[in-house]
Amino acid sequence: MRALNVLISGGGIAGPALAHWLVRRGDRVTLVERAPSLRPGGQAVDFRGGPQLEVLERMGIRRAVEEHQTHMGDITIVDERGRRRSRLPSAIFSGDVEILRGALSRILHDASGGAEYVFDDSITSLAETPGGVEVTFEKAPPRRFDLVVGADGIHSKVRELAFGGDGAELRHLGLYQAAFRVPGTYGLDRAGVMHSAPGRCATIMRTNGETRASLDFAAPPLAYDHRDRDRQRELVAAAFDGLGWEIPSLLEAMWTAEDFYFAPAAQVVLPAYSAGRVVLLGDAGYAPGPGGMGTGLALIGAYVLAGELAAAAGDHRTAFARYEQELRPYVETCQKQARGADKFLVPQKRRQIWWRDQAMRMLPYLPYRNLVRKMATRAASAITLKDHPAPEGGPAPARARSGQDPAPHGPRTVRLGPEDPAGSC
Repeated sequence: MRALNVLISGGGIAGPALAHWLVRRGDRVTLVERAPSLRPGGQAVDFRGGPQLEVLERMGIRRAVEEHQTHMGDITIVDERGRRRSRLPSAIFSGDVEILRGALSRILHDASGGAEYVFDDSITSLAETPGGVEVTFEKAPPRRFDLVVGADGIHSKVRELAFGGDGAELRHLGLYQAAFRVPGTYGLDRAGVMHSAPGRCATIMRTNGETRASLDFAAPPLAYDHRDRDRQRELVAAAFDGLGWEIPSLLEAMWTAEDFYFAPAAQVVLPAYSAGRVVLLGDAGYAPGPGGMGTGLALIGAYVLAGELAAAAGDHRTAFARYEQELRPYVETCQKQARGADKFLVPQKRRQIWWRDQAMRMLPYLPYRNLVRKMATRAASAITLKDHPAPEGGPAPARARSGQDPAPHGPRTVRLGPEDPAGSC
């Protein structure tokens, strides 16, 4: 079987996971990422249920992930004076294994040894030809690839270029989230504290020696540039203006936080995950929204896509069809799990906040106290992974690490250069 020359747009989670599998089977993989480097920090993400944990095992990174899990405790719910009202058990939100997104990104980067990483650049056009896809970039010379994978998030440029408005729906779930690091400990250690006001929720968590804040607020779809960080900060500041508790100090820290992240809670719904030689992976094709296990879904999607490409001997038409057929029911289950997150995170009336807090207070004493976790685990387990043959040829999988320096024999980080005629399609 001829090795494929694959371009992946997006160097966060889904892209490096796919690169890991493709490199192992001998394909030539280039990842292009708009950010200047791997993004540190980020919110905690989790894996739960047999299939998600099994994917970590098959990738050879489960041990590395478990070594860097947060061991997060409960989140205490407080009023505006800091008085305890209730608590949110970690069993509900931490899954079986929880890890900071930045640490997971580093592990996946190091596990994709042999892939070419290109930072600080992005795709500007795609043109499919009988022999491949002609790709142009903001900074690098044009190149041709056999396949292009969009793993570049809910604002996917690849989706925009390859699919346009062809049936794509960004389903807004009624809230926005900002997340960033803050100085100090707030008296926390592997624990969190949360305060709600109508339509708004502020959470502070400290784990792995790092304190992070999350500011969530209810809002209809807002018009803003998703790359304009200052405008996004203004939206957050306006939403939380006038609130007490620790919120003024959080807003002050937000203005200088280098890792500031802002996004809507939204789902991506598409009639198809592929168009010709272009295919979407992770949030770019089927973002589930908060509580929809997006990280686990992305890693399972990468496993399924790589496995179907191998099973189809590189025939992308067959592989893409099987990938969608196998994954779509799981995507729909995960998206269903995420609906209604706004009613829990940002209740818009004081009475609704009170009822939520009372429910959390009574949860340990109720016979169905484990129901929420069981429901989430059941949704996460709603797929049976195929036993794809182990890849033959290609470099051995790199030992996954999460240090600050690139692996000595791991991915190459380069500026994208002219196409290599020997490796062209």
